[in-house]
Amino acid sequence: MSPTGGAGAENAAGRLAAMAGTGEVDVVILGAGINGAGLFRDLCAQGVSCLIVDKADFGSGTSAAPSRLIHGGLKYLETGEFGLVAQSTLERNLLLQNAPHYVSPLPTVIPIFSWSKGMLAALQTLFGSTSAPRSRGAILIKIGLMIYDFYGSRNQVMPRHRMVGRRQALSEMPALNPSIVATGTYYDAKISHPERLVLELILDGLQADAASASTNYTALVNSANGVLTFQPESGGAFSVRPKLVVNAAGPWIDDVNALLGAPSKMIGGTKGSHILLKHDDLVRSLAGRMLYFEADDGRICLVYDYLGLALVGSTDIKADNPDEVRCEPDEVEYLLESVRTLLPGMAFERDQIVYAYSGIRPLPASETSVPGLISRDHSAPVAEPDRDRPFAVISLVGGKWTTFRGFAEEVANAILDRLQRSRKVTTQSMPIGGGKDFPANAAARTDWLARARSQTGSEERRLDQLLSRYGTRALEIARHGPDGDGHLPDSGGYSKSEIDYIVRSEFVEHLADIVLRRSTLAIGGTLTCRDLQEIAVIAGRALGWSSGRIAQEVEAAVVELEGRNLMRLD
Repeated sequence: MSPTGGAGAENAAGRLAAMAGTGEVDVVILGAGINGAGLFRDLCAQGVSCLIVDKADFGSGTSAAPSRLIHGGLKYLETGEFGLVAQSTLERNLLLQNAPHYVSPLPTVIPIFSWSKGMLAALQTLFGSTSAPRSRGAILIKIGLMIYDFYGSRNQVMPRHRMVGRRQALSEMPALNPSIVATGTYYDAKISHPERLVLELILDGLQADAASASTNYTALVNSANGVLTFQPESGGAFSVRPKLVVNAAGPWIDDVNALLGAPSKMIGGTKGSHILLKHDDLVRSLAGRMLYFEADDGRICLVYDYLGLALVGSTDIKADNPDEVRCEPDEVEYLLESVRTLLPGMAFERDQIVYAYSGIRPLPASETSVPGLISRDHSAPVAEPDRDRPFAVISLVGGKWTTFRGFAEEVANAILDRLQRSRKVTTQSMPIGGGKDFPANAAARTDWLARARSQTGSEERRLDQLLSRYGTRALEIARHGPDGDGHLPDSGGYSKSEIDYIVRSEFVEHLADIVLRRSTLAIGGTLTCRDLQEIAVIAGRALGWSSGRIAQEVEAAVVELEGRNLMRLD
């Protein structure tokens, strides 16, 4: 619950104090991941007063552990979830338009090892079989890509698919396993800064409605007589009386419902782990493409260039405890072996790993023994008010990164009906954060940089870097302070004034917030202990940390990065 303001979070502590003073709010959203943040922005845009609360940092749970893809869900065609594919492809296209600073097209190559395999099994799965995944042949993939193009034709912004035979495929990507018979290429998208997009949705919501508020590192400690009581990590407890509560806690939904007096068993999550490799040969071979392929067990895996590293994912294992999830040694070996099989001419070893992460997918509870067949669709079941709880509880179950806006719109419409209000504006064409007025092409980018240089005096190269990192909010950051005050010791792409801006303007409570979620310092593999120390000093100066607190923050960040994320900090 940062006491600082700026960038749409003006007077954050004052907003919260005002809300707690009256004790009244229309909607409380518990959980500030992508689904909660998307709903917060939508409701604020309609003039509904909202409080969004997270027990940890914004976007620090499941939303921080995706494959970093914005995709239409090609594999959902197998399970007959055509409505989900239709929605996902539309939302993918909308995000390419509304968040162009973070979301960009990703040509995707499917290596194919047979012509006709999988046809019968695909029909069985389509009609409800829960058998294990299997090989997909060229005929099946061709049919799937044709259907995928059809669903993706609304607001289409990318080319249609193409298929080529073995000879051409190997000439285009010689590192592929030579036993392929063909490849199919289609287009999806990737997101460079998912954690920042969550933050930007919250900032946009705060900017849209002055009566709304947000707070992180704040726990729900009591629910009684229609009043919710919260305890921030720092500061005194406060209470509010909502008209309605939304449980957007992801893997923790059932735990939160128990606290709210609405016990449930809705979640049956699976764990997905990813690793990032320092592998320049592989990155060059990929040439901006993603490989979307089957592991030996039929599980769909992927590898693509993320920030100059090779991102490999993901596993799909049933798991229960989201607080202790991490990428385990057997998962690491599984992912390494999957790329060894696909790219037999390249070496893949554990010492190439510079970062790893894992999270729980908050999927609906399911009895299936095959995690990959659990639906990725979403729902919003309602626990109606009762004698002891005067407000309804809407739980956001399932869903995926790509469809957050559509999911938020569905739930917001239901909430507006309950509050007897009308929708004021649609979010379908609403830019997100730094995506507003983002230059649409190279010429527009050149013009933007020239104008920004005249306004700030910063070098165009530096402004271009900030534009890629923050979108058009780069102008605020460039104005915050001169780059002449120096850069981080080893991650020289980040200036000290840039870090200071983040600390003062973006609800930072801990050092880990900065390196894990407000920036790509950790996942990009450049972070060092010297950088951590310097960032902690900057944060300490801005937030009033003692020397003891600074040391504690550095130690805690090192433990998390080396233990949970497998980083080797120098």
